Amino acid sequence: MQNSETTAARPRRRTILRWTACAGGGWLGSPVFSLAAIAQSSAEPPRLALLIGNRDYPGGDDLPPIHKNVRDLRGALELRGFAVNIGLDLDLVAARDLVNSFVARVLAAPADSTVFFYFSGHGAQVDAENLLVSAHLSPRVKADALIKGSLALVNDVVSRLPHRPAGMTIAVIDACRTSLQSVQDSNGLNQVEAPPGCLIAFATGAGKAAIAPNDEKRNTFYTASLVKLLVTASDDISFSDLFRLVKADTQQTMLNHPVQLLRQFAQFPFIAENTQIRRRIAPLKPDAPPAPPRKEDESEAWAKLEALAWPAEVSKAAIEYLKNHPESQLAGSAQVARDGASEAAQILRRSNVRLYRSAFQALAELPPEQAGDIYKAGRGDKDAAARLGRHYGRSLGSGAQALANVGRFEGWMQYAAALGNGIASYDLSLHYRRTEQPQLASEYESRAQELGYTPPPSLDNKRS
Repeated sequence: MQNSETTAARPRRRTILRWTACAGGGWLGSPVFSLAAIAQSSAEPPRLALLIGNRDYPGGDDLPPIHKNVRDLRGALELRGFAVNIGLDLDLVAARDLVNSFVARVLAAPADSTVFFYFSGHGAQVDAENLLVSAHLSPRVKADALIKGSLALVNDVVSRLPHRPAGMTIAVIDACRTSLQSVQDSNGLNQVEAPPGCLIAFATGAGKAAIAPNDEKRNTFYTASLVKLLVTASDDISFSDLFRLVKADTQQTMLNHPVQLLRQFAQFPFIAENTQIRRRIAPLKPDAPPAPPRKEDESEAWAKLEALAWPAEVSKAAIEYLKNHPESQLAGSAQVARDGASEAAQILRRSNVRLYRSAFQALAELPPEQAGDIYKAGRGDKDAAARLGRHYGRSLGSGAQALANVGRFEGWMQYAAALGNGIASYDLSLHYRRTEQPQLASEYESRAQELGYTPPPSLDNKRS
């Protein structure tokens, strides 16, 4: 069946519960963000969403939860002001037509729009490229058939959506496998980095697979958390923080699941982010009454937290904020800052990450976008750390300055790799190879593989 108009699922016989596997207004240029930075401008920019859900696959590989995923996510997004288009069980021609139509709408929308793309169905990785498998095509076919019968995440979707430094593009992939054996054997989706203005989320870690119930009345784990938090999270939470809360909720749901097998295959969702504004999940309503003013001590505590970049200090301030203001509308954002900064602080204590406090105080010498990345990196953003490393790698200079910049490049890339950026780890491996440090080159190449990054064949690598 093909359907791009309605979320109605076809009737199906009920099955006993089994488990199948699934792969699964702004801050631009500013390192310090106030409460006002989360607020929208006087008019809410358009919010556009396209949701594609493919359940119908041959050979026993159908995915019962997918239509419910799309229906429930549609409702949650509409509550947050999105105009939503959907497509169910689309073959490649229908999927391309729907994506083309959506891209045209996005191109015609204002530059500060919020754009949301979601795919749930089977996913595959071939020659380092992430594929969204069309309905009616078996995910078990050979690589060439998969390539010809699937949308490519980057080339067919993300790259066609305009870069929006003043807006936001979000791409969410809850892409699936079909058996526990697939969970064990699959190399999952390849790690990616997001273009400017974009956030990309996978339902599980790069190179991993996830688990979904074989029940049309249940959501996949990741989409269940996403829907729940879109509906229940504070209006003041940013989309960036929302996806980190979804990641934590998915992890905890599975790690605490009563079924031991599900705990064993708990998902740790992947996020790649390069957004340059902070946008609340709640749209601005011109006729809405003003929010009640925050208490002075809460505002001061938040301003203190926002002004910090050194991870140990961020973590401490976030813990204090949550202790003293547990009911705050920004408690979720403080939780995200606490968790990210706590992990970052532990990493910075390692002997193999040579990055020091002075690196987080280099704001005056950096362009505004890099200064903003220091703020994000202090909260555990692996992609901001990698961007900082590449900035220093491009700005070597000469003499003592060159030596200092090489040190900063290595330190930031070591930090990014430790935080989970496999592409940064591979870049660092190439750097050590060029500088004739084979042991370090081998270590960071192994780290990249561990993090789920497969270099493309153009880099003289072959997919295993």
